[in-house]
Amino acid sequence: MNHPYRWVIVAAGGLLGCVAVGAMFSLPVFLQPMAADTGWSVTGISTAMTIGFLAMAAASMAWGNLSDRFGPRPVVLAGSAVLAASLALASRASSLIEFQLLFGMLVGAATAAVFAPMMACVTGWFDTQRGLAVSLVSAGMGMAPLTMAPLAAWLLTVTDWRGAMLIVAAIAATLMIPAALLVRRPPALDGGSALGADTPQAEMTLATAVRSPQFATLLLANFFCCATHSGPIFHTVSYAVTCGIPMIAAVSIYSVEGLSGMFGRIGFGVAGDRFGAQRVLVLGLLAQAFGVMSYAFVSGLGGFYTVAVVVGFIYAGTMPLYAVIIRENFPLRMMGTIMGGIGMAGSLGMSTGPLVGGMIYDQFGSYAPMYLAACGMGITAMLILAAFRPFPPRQAEMAMA
Repeated sequence: MNHPYRWVIVAAGGLLGCVAVGAMFSLPVFLQPMAADTGWSVTGISTAMTIGFLAMAAASMAWGNLSDRFGPRPVVLAGSAVLAASLALASRASSLIEFQLLFGMLVGAATAAVFAPMMACVTGWFDTQRGLAVSLVSAGMGMAPLTMAPLAAWLLTVTDWRGAMLIVAAIAATLMIPAALLVRRPPALDGGSALGADTPQAEMTLATAVRSPQFATLLLANFFCCATHSGPIFHTVSYAVTCGIPMIAAVSIYSVEGLSGMFGRIGFGVAGDRFGAQRVLVLGLLAQAFGVMSYAFVSGLGGFYTVAVVVGFIYAGTMPLYAVIIRENFPLRMMGTIMGGIGMAGSLGMSTGPLVGGMIYDQFGSYAPMYLAACGMGITAMLILAAFRPFPPRQAEMAMA
């Protein structure tokens, strides 16, 4: 399938992901101004992000299933509208619990409407260069810390947090809704069936797929993979500050990770196309494990930058390869549901880092044990994925209902 429109799908997916993820991850930028204006605790406001991750986990598989049934366009369009409306309502919240529900539950759930449906859609448009395609979409999402977060910070210099969040909501609606209208169902699914043009598992039922050891292996691998980098992503700025690095410089470590991740997503995607997604991902997970552990041994800004370049390149690069492995092993007609399930596991893994990292620091007065624990989870993810075995070529006939 070499239809030129497939690159429009990639561009739309990258833009949608950038704005959706950027809007959600702008919360740390609003944290201090919100606390100063409202009197709400920093912990309470931050809890909205944890709620957001849990909402993403809960909604991912449902959105994916809806995209399988009705196509990605209505799902992504609905998610875009809900995201913009939720941000606008959250900017008017009069209590902490109201903000946590609006920003946490609704923004988190709406963000989930973009990832699984768009990744599933993109994999359906590509028979070749699939790794590069999903990596480019993921790279769009990776642009969020370099675009939406600085935009939110600039808006706070010209208006208060409520006005800034409302403007972000308007920008999300202006960019995402037109982009969602560009999304089309993969041609192989026209007429509601991909049989005959799909994987050797074309006749597999959804029930068989979600009960398969292949699905369980990918779930566990993605959970431990995301748990590996969740704590380091969330706590490294705080760790750098405890090392005596000024806050502004410490925040730039996160930006360096994000910039490096842009190259990592593309590099891993190209490598996955050439050497095989599973092989590259296993090596990436092993490198990620020792990469995050390296943070425990640096204390100066130069050391933090060096590790950030390596870790950002690796952890961002590994993520799109799950979509390639899924597409190679499961029928196209259930891509949204399967990717939603894997995304659910990843969101649950991401939700562990902020809490567990904080508990470790409170207990030991140091972040070093967190990085060592993250290394252990990374090695666990690598071992799980190394045990993944693709479906046999004739699995379809054996798995028919």
